[in-house]
Amino acid sequence: MARITLQGASINTCGDLPAAGDPAPGFLLTKTDLSDFSLSEYRGKKVVLNIFPSIDTPVCSLSVERFNHEMGKRENAAVICASRDLPFAHARFCAANGIDHVVSASEMRDVRFGESYGVRIIDGPMEGLLARAVVVIDEEGKVLYSQLVGEIADEPDYDAALAAVG
Repeated sequence: MARITLQGASINTCGDLPAAGDPAPGFLLTKTDLSDFSLSEYRGKKVVLNIFPSIDTPVCSLSVERFNHEMGKRENAAVICASRDLPFAHARFCAANGIDHVVSASEMRDVRFGESYGVRIIDGPMEGLLARAVVVIDEEGKVLYSQLVGEIADEPDYDAALAAVG
């Protein structure tokens, strides 16, 4: 279990993020077109998991916009923006904001993602949602970098994540 804060108040997650060198847990997430996909579909590419509580909050939307902008310049990696939001919310946000260089994904059908990555919030007002985190996975499925953001209202360390992508 990891401890993070929400505007200074302590809250907990269900576990710990995988560390650099660990194999990345597999997952099944749902895209905005309601199709399901897995991590294995990205073998051979680096993957950035941008994990957050809700697309409808300012910091979460900023992270999606930032990774969309940064990854539009790269062909060697994919960004998966994952939350508990329904695919319809992701689709609405992406259409309204010109987001086209990331995969927006929902934990709608398979909630094991949050447990596998240790990011499910288990108490406090955001219980059940995903904590803010970034995980970079290499072409073979190993974790290169991971960050659980200590204060959920803060943005992740984009520079460190992008450096791990190379």
